[in-house]
Amino acid sequence: MMGRSSPQPAVSLLDPVGQYERLRPEIDARIATVLGHGRFVNGPEVAELETALAARSGAKHVVAVANGTDALNIALRAERIGPGDAVFVPAFSFVATGGAVALNGATPIFVDINPRTFVMDPAVLADTIRHVRSAGNLVPRAVMPVDLFGLPADYGRLEPLCREEGLFLLVDGAQSFGASQQGRRVGAFGDATITSFFPSKPLGAWGDGGAMFTDDRERMERWRVVCAHGTSGDPYDAQRIGTNSRLDTLQAAVLLAKLPGYQEEIARRNAIADAYTEALCDLAETPVVPDGNVSVWAQYSLLVDRRDAIRAALAERGIPTRVYYPRTLPAQAAFRGSAGLGLPCPVAEDITTRVVNLPMHSELDDSMVARVVTALRDVLRHGPGTQR
Repeated sequence: MMGRSSPQPAVSLLDPVGQYERLRPEIDARIATVLGHGRFVNGPEVAELETALAARSGAKHVVAVANGTDALNIALRAERIGPGDAVFVPAFSFVATGGAVALNGATPIFVDINPRTFVMDPAVLADTIRHVRSAGNLVPRAVMPVDLFGLPADYGRLEPLCREEGLFLLVDGAQSFGASQQGRRVGAFGDATITSFFPSKPLGAWGDGGAMFTDDRERMERWRVVCAHGTSGDPYDAQRIGTNSRLDTLQAAVLLAKLPGYQEEIARRNAIADAYTEALCDLAETPVVPDGNVSVWAQYSLLVDRRDAIRAALAERGIPTRVYYPRTLPAQAAFRGSAGLGLPCPVAEDITTRVVNLPMHSELDDSMVARVVTALRDVLRHGPGTQR
């Protein structure tokens, strides 16, 4: 009698447990050290992590904070960006991008994106800045591009444009730590950069976390004051209105355990992305990484027609998918007040109807990638209603 074959391991969108099993000795040792010294807030691992992140990014100064959204809020608050100010953000992003602007009292102005890379289109940005200036209702203060899905925005064009316009360039690198463009690493672009260590990010903690990057020492010092309830030195003498945003020592310990192998994980993500693109480019619109860029592939995103039917057919075959993002920022009720202040964003609107995100993480082995590709090719070639 033939023995039963072992079931194949499930393909998952993320696999933090698998990553932990692979890194268990390093993570457990780091956590044990924190449990031993008991400094759960502002422990030595936080400063150690800031130094390591600076070395990885090329930025001179790094401030670790509680999460990526706090990082955006703190950066804007430290520049005193608020009511009457316009901040230009991509129309296709997570709600935190526009939400951070609004929380500071400023107005998010939405900018359309490149149809192949999904990042802010500099030409549309230039037109949108002129549009807002001519309207005269708001003062343009900042540009906040997003390195969507792990790919750096077009900083070769965005940086000179912001300099010409006198605008603060704040990079939302929540999904892109470890990526690079023309040899420069995320953290070294613009006037300041933020990132997130939410567990689903390429470099993820075991809870919330974030960091802020700059070469400007005075800006870094302002961030630390804002993070500490607006105080500096004396905790009972606030110099300005601030907030409480600290990265927990345990989260810093987990990140320190992950950092030594992070470059290998980026390489694995790129190998998976290459395999997806090679296998699927004849059947769907696959993402583009421009020459000179290295993405960390926070997500791998296809553009397809009949998306919902395709997702359902893949689910029947055991292949999970997600949609990042099903609607633009200006289409959401929270941003109704500012949705019409910029220019139309037809590219972003179209992409929300066709984008679908495939499993992408460093724990995917070659057999799992092959199963994703085989299922998706079958669905795309023969239609969602068939299975061969």
